[in-house]
Amino acid sequence: MSAESPTAEGETLRLSVPEMDCPTCAGKVEASLDRLDGVYELDPRPASGTLVVRYDPDRVTVADVRERIEGAGYRVVREESVTLSVPSMDCPDCAGNVEAAVDDVEGVLEYDTRPAAGTAVVEYDTEATSREAVVAAVEGAGYEVVSEDEASDSPHDVWTSPRALKTWAGALALALGIAFEWVVPGLNAELFAVAGREIGVDWLLYAFAVVVAGQEIVRGGYYSARNRNLDIDFLMTAGIVGAVAVNLPFEAATLAVLYSVAELLERFSMDRARSSLRELMELSPDTATVRRDTGSSSTPPAEGEPGAGTEVVVPVEDVAVGETVLVRPGEKVPLDGVVREGSSAVDESPITGESVPAEKAVGDEVYAGSIVAEGYLEVETTALAGESTLSQVIQMVEDAESNRSEREQFVDRFADYYTPLVVVGAVLTVAVPTLLGEPFLEWFTRGLTLLVIACPCAFVISTPVTVVSGITSAARNGVLIKGGDRLEAMGGVEAVAFDKTGTLTTGELGVTDVVPLNGNDETDVLTCARAAESRSEHPIASAIVAHAEERGVPDRAVTAFEAIPGKGVRADVDGRTHYAGSPSLFSDLGFDLEHAHARTDGGRGGTTATPSPSQSTDLDDAVEECEHGTYYDLVNEVLPRLQNEGKTAVLVGTEDELEGVVAIADTVRPEAAWMVSRLHELGIDRIAMVTGDNERTARVIADRVGIDEVHAEVLPEQKVEVVERLREEYDGVAMVGDGVNDAPALATATVGVAMGAAGTDTALETADVALMADDLTRLPYLFDLSRRATGVIRQNVWSSLAVKAVLAVGAPLGLVSVIHAIVIGDMGMSLTVTGNAMRLANVTPATFGDEVEADAEATPPAERDVAAESA
Repeated sequence: MSAESPTAEGETLRLSVPEMDCPTCAGKVEASLDRLDGVYELDPRPASGTLVVRYDPDRVTVADVRERIEGAGYRVVREESVTLSVPSMDCPDCAGNVEAAVDDVEGVLEYDTRPAAGTAVVEYDTEATSREAVVAAVEGAGYEVVSEDEASDSPHDVWTSPRALKTWAGALALALGIAFEWVVPGLNAELFAVAGREIGVDWLLYAFAVVVAGQEIVRGGYYSARNRNLDIDFLMTAGIVGAVAVNLPFEAATLAVLYSVAELLERFSMDRARSSLRELMELSPDTATVRRDTGSSSTPPAEGEPGAGTEVVVPVEDVAVGETVLVRPGEKVPLDGVVREGSSAVDESPITGESVPAEKAVGDEVYAGSIVAEGYLEVETTALAGESTLSQVIQMVEDAESNRSEREQFVDRFADYYTPLVVVGAVLTVAVPTLLGEPFLEWFTRGLTLLVIACPCAFVISTPVTVVSGITSAARNGVLIKGGDRLEAMGGVEAVAFDKTGTLTTGELGVTDVVPLNGNDETDVLTCARAAESRSEHPIASAIVAHAEERGVPDRAVTAFEAIPGKGVRADVDGRTHYAGSPSLFSDLGFDLEHAHARTDGGRGGTTATPSPSQSTDLDDAVEECEHGTYYDLVNEVLPRLQNEGKTAVLVGTEDELEGVVAIADTVRPEAAWMVSRLHELGIDRIAMVTGDNERTARVIADRVGIDEVHAEVLPEQKVEVVERLREEYDGVAMVGDGVNDAPALATATVGVAMGAAGTDTALETADVALMADDLTRLPYLFDLSRRATGVIRQNVWSSLAVKAVLAVGAPLGLVSVIHAIVIGDMGMSLTVTGNAMRLANVTPATFGDEVEADAEATPPAERDVAAESA
């Protein structure tokens, strides 16, 4: 049962009714509650077994609602979810043991084991069981449940753990036994005989190795047998006990020691994979410095720190929304919030992956886990500790393991058949030759070897460890991938569709060109334009004012401001009336825009606000030489050319004279063309733009960045149709948008990618992949990482299967020993697939600026000179 929440009328209650699993059941529950006075609205959801009730708390209680539901014959469950840290659960076999134990606990509703993360998420009915009972079940299966602090130990602690010490003792005993048996057999005295068997020093040493090193193995095998789980611990236990029973102490000791070493190595490797996730968790500080007004403190605030109240250091969990936290140089922001005092450069790379610190001032958002560089900030919190952007990222990375890829599901299905089949083969390897009169001990040893090979650990962990490595590596670089299935799907994408506004463009208007006229220069034009537009609230006016401020253009006194709807503005600047607006505004003023008052005084005067040559306006064809001087043909050349480039032209002038033209456009991201080029290099066959903007503007931007096809002036539902057509032609299609307006198309694509998702709950929830920053350079990184991950998964799975197959064929023929089976088939392959997966942590995004500089340095000086002259 969820907590109650107030609404406009009464309160809302969400109840879990798992037995309400059909429309008939829902009808019975509704009929029972309809007769209860005070219930406003019922929303039964049999598919999920939940019931939403809106009721008046003054007229009916929760107990009344529960009583009516139970009176209809349906049990109301009080659900609670607990996440247990089980570090020793580091393989699928271990997870199977834990699942079998938890499944036997009455009241457990659902569970999700995640061996790559070492956690188990269990949902249970609080009225039927408790957290303690769940923990007891897990520990009863032989797996210790530890606190978060204990779970964060260094991977190197594996080598000093109690099991490691026992393993080293067993290894020493095994080595001494070998020495007494083979190196100095003369010292290997026969001590006594048991049941006709002669017991020497070597036998005792081997037995000691089995008892010490095999203790944990046999213990695990016992729990596996109790849970009826045919896993590696059970198989190894059977092998060890069987070898001792038939007087093969060397084989038993070798099996116990080598397998225990393999387990330690696997634990170490898995801890290294888990450490990448722990690094994410450690990004957020545990405490926060909060300014709280206690009402009794007379201590003045420290010098240079505005505000009042007492500074207290509290756990981040105790900080409420709306409180003020203080963050000093070098400290981490403890919670998401808005800056209320101070300014500083803030390193947001833990959240967005952006390596360049972002300048933050009053009114700007900051995220938990980001680091304040040199300034001092007072931040008003906007989210609780568990609801911050960083917390959501960590939770989604943890949950990603539950979204299993197709290859992972294939491996699991294969293992279900592989292990029993090989076990049967091991039994037949011993039984058949023995019945035919062959030596029992020889064929028992071969069967024992095949029993070891029956463990599918290496290829079962090959996929999840790769998924965890890839997803956590991506998260550290500002890319949130929501599961192994998405990671694998992204690796198979052949076509990409982009939204335009806010994706390929910045989504913000900016000045692209300034064309001075009639003896004015660029500063003159911007000065008058800024003054005239300074009091307007139109986005175009804001873009002009912002650009003028960036260029250091001085402000001037403005009076008699007037907005002219649909055309522009009029204002007196230093006592003279100026206009800024559309060409039709100046036509109404009586201007002949083709020739009159557009004289350049012998110079073209065109300037470009954006340095990219692709955004400049070539005005050569617009100049006309006349007997009265040189003129711009504004109507037939300049204005149409600006419009063809997707720009809006704003004319600036007085009642008597045109002073210039300012061009405005939604600016293309500087890295967009580079990004499209890199995607083509990475093997993306088709790149499309899907936008609601007009065809002309869309074509211009598509040509600039290298888009293959354009779909313009489309509605959201038409974007879905475009994505569906692409999916018919290509195996995998990714849609890149803002995660909100493009939600239908994102959902339709094979993989939906949301731009700039940091701090945006909707984008984090709806997209398959979220780029935490507005950084298109992360897209090539995403495709590169996904394809490498897909390749690593393929390498791990097939190499593991190939090695197991070779060993399985060689064991009955006597070509493979127990040592080969453990060292190569189990320990060797487990280390190999884990190490191969960890290589994904080294994949980093290419830096757009660095690559541009590198290309420039690689260009011969002569070619650079030609390029400069052309520009």
